This record gives sequence, C-alpha cells and structure tokens, in this order.
Amino acid sequence: RQIPALSDLIDYRYSVAGHAGTMCDVDGELFIKPCTKTEIDFYEAASARHPEFTEIMPEFYGTLSLTDDAELSEDAAATAADINTHKLVVQAAQEQHTAPTASPDPATATAAAIKEDKDNIVWIPKESKKIKTDQSVVLQNASSGFARPNILDAKLGRRLWADDAPLQKKQRFDKITSETTHSALHFRIAGMRVYRGSTTKSELNEEEYKIYDRDYGRFTVNTDNVVDAFRSFVFNPAAGIDADLGRAVAQAFVRDLRHVADVLRRHETRMYSASLLFIFEGDGEKLREAIEANNRAAEAVEMAEDGANGAKDGPGTDNDEDEDDDDQVSSLPKIYQLKLIDFAHAQWTPGLGPDENVITGVDKLIEIFEQL
Repeated sequence: RQIPALSDLIDYRYSVAGHAGTMCDVDGELFIKPCTKTEIDFYEAASARHPEFTEIMPEFYGTLSLTDDAELSEDAAATAADINTHKLVVQAAQEQHTAPTASPDPATATAAAIKEDKDNIVWIPKESKKIKTDQSVVLQNASSGFARPNILDAKLGRRLWADDAPLQKKQRFDKITSETTHSALHFRIAGMRVYRGSTTKSELNEEEYKIYDRDYGRFTVNTDNVVDAFRSFVFNPAAGIDADLGRAVAQAFVRDLRHVADVLRRHETRMYSASLLFIFEGDGEKLREAIEANNRAAEAVEMAEDGANGAKDGPGTDNDEDEDDDDQVSSLPKIYQLKLIDFAHAQWTPGLGPDENVITGVDKLIEIFEQL
C-alpha cells in the first residue's frame, strides 16, 4: 500500500489497551505502533508463510521509522547506561558468593553464570509503556469504520512472561496471575470502553464513553462476576443495544472465537501477553443500520451470482468483479471485529505443538459469549 508523506498525516492517540506512543493517520485507517524486532519478525513470517493466521491478525502493511537521530542517540545512551547498571548489579551479586573448593566443569559454570546473570537483573516496571525503538509496525486500525466503537482488550494466557524475562518480571507477572482471572480462566480484561456505558453522566468522558482501565480487570473483575463484566460490554439499553441486538453481537463473537481457536490449534506458536481485541458498533441505531446495510449487500451479491450462473464471462471479468466486490465491502459500515494483537513476545515454534496457554483462554471466552 502506498502511504505518501505519512509523517505529515499522523497524530498521537491513546488506545483502550493503554499503548503509549501509538499513532494513527488522520483518517484513522492506519495504526502505527512502536515495536520490537521480535514483533516485526512475527508479522513478516505470518505474511510470508502463514496466510491463514494473518486472517485473525490486523492487516500488516509493513514497518516505519519516525525517530530522528538525536532521539535515537539519547535512547542508545540510556540503553548503555542500563547495561552498565546491570553489570554492576550482577558483579555485586557474584561477589557475595565464596569461591568453590574445586574447579567446576566449564560448561556447567558457563550455564550457571548465564542463569545467574539473567536472574539477578534488577527489573523495574516502567510508568510509561512507550518502547524505546525507532521501528513501528503499520497496521490496519481495527476500530476504523465504526461510528461509536465499543472496545474490549482481553489479555490471554495464564503464563504472561517469555523465557528470556528477568526473574523479578516473572515473579511480578506470576503475582498478577495469582490475583486475577488469569489463574482460572487464562485471560483477564486489560481495558474496556463502552459508549454510553453508564446512566450517570459524570462517569462518561467527553465522547460519552465509560472507560474501564487496566485496574478494572486486575482488582474488580473475578471469576464470580466476569460474565457480568462482558454482559455490560455487550448489552447496553442506554445506547440502544437491547437484548436481541446484544445476542446477535454475542453470536457473532462466538463464531469468530471458534475460528480463532481453530487457527491457533493448527499452528505452532508461543505467545506471551498477546490479546484478543473485541470491537463492535456501540451505538444501537448505527448498529441496526450497519446490519441492514450489510444484509442488503449480501443479498445483492447472491442475486448477482445467481444471475451469472451459466453465463460466459469475457476476458478479465473475474478480476473486475472481484475488485468491485472488494470496494463494496470496504465501503460498508462495520458491525464488529475480532483480532489477535500484541506480539512483542511471540514466536513461531515448529515442533512444540499449539499454544495451549493461549488456547485455553480463547476456549473460556467462547464459553462466556455462549452464555451471553
């Protein structure tokens, strides 16, 4: 996709999941997210070798660098300082140990030193979620095309840390798991926004959204009330989403969740702290209009296909019709969207089988939406 003068078309926005530093183009169609090399590699490998997997991910357009040399130099200096601090911490920890009485096996000593280095890293959670990098992934903005998108981020898995995480990070994340729905359900609500999600105006922002931040999923939602949390996301009479509309939305998510689970079972990956992003039209009137417009378009396509059966197509007709269909679909109002996101700690792992840590969370979400 051609993106002319992209640096002139960008503004900063804050997403429901709390990704600081993320950007959108002015039309809101592109989502530009600072990322690690691991995440870029995961997207590129999916695009090249796993086309079915890309269907459950945001559309990937490539990478982008927007950092100037001065900022990059500052980040590099900060990184060097972090490394030097780490060396001092490891050295201090090592000096507390007495020398062994016998010479250890060199291979064993090397492995022990590597483990000790990693486990003695002093890991301090960042107040800002901004990643120090000059690289960003350019993705389709999953929330574009909606009038009033309701958005929920469900962070997947019981284990949230990758193998290379420092010991203190593992311990902190394990504590989060033990205190939240991650432990029993293999997911937690990491953020949520609901259009007119409260009848108390003081609880709504200037755009009439009720915002549930990451603390909501950590300290309010538990196994006893988690279904009610999703019910408040889907069913919302104050915004015109009655029982029938809510059930239709829940059925749509069940169908797509089953597809996500099926795709994950056919691929060998390991993903830590990945999320499922649930989006649907939060304005009841707009939701009905979107459903009716999509139904009319589907009926028109069926009628056209029936009329074309047995007809002889001229040269290039198939391609022309495909392009017309794509244009028609892209112009239709959105009803809902479900995408797997956040691959900073994701890898393709041939030979290790599917990622049950993540799949279990998807299965639990299926059960909840089936109840809804």
